[in-house]
Amino acid sequence: QVQLVESGGGLVQPGGSLRLSCAASGSFFSIYTMGWYRQAPGKQRELVATITSGGITNYADSVKGRFTNSMDNAKNTVYLQMNSLKPEDTAVYSCRAAIRVSGGSVIDYWGQGTQVTVSS
Repeated sequence: QVQLVESGGGLVQPGGSLRLSCAASGSFFSIYTMGWYRQAPGKQRELVATITSGGITNYADSVKGRFTNSMDNAKNTVYLQMNSLKPEDTAVYSCRAAIRVSGGSVIDYWGQGTQVTVSS
């Protein structure tokens, strides 16, 4: 059984910073990609950033230059450093991982989500 556990959300003022983390635990062979999605009230869930185990990153245009996604392969953990936060970044942020499990299947797993609120 694979679990993704997120941490690091909270309330921050505009222009501030937060760092989210997501750790994968359980029995699996390898992680292909990890990333972050967010969903604001009344809006569809959108991709924020992804990273492969080889370090290739992808970002939504709205966060390029402000957010940095990184992965510690030894800890099976992905981090999202969020700087220069804006009120429009307010959302529930969820971690997603594509993980190869026993039998060779690659399965998508999701974390429980963490609230990020940017407000003065």
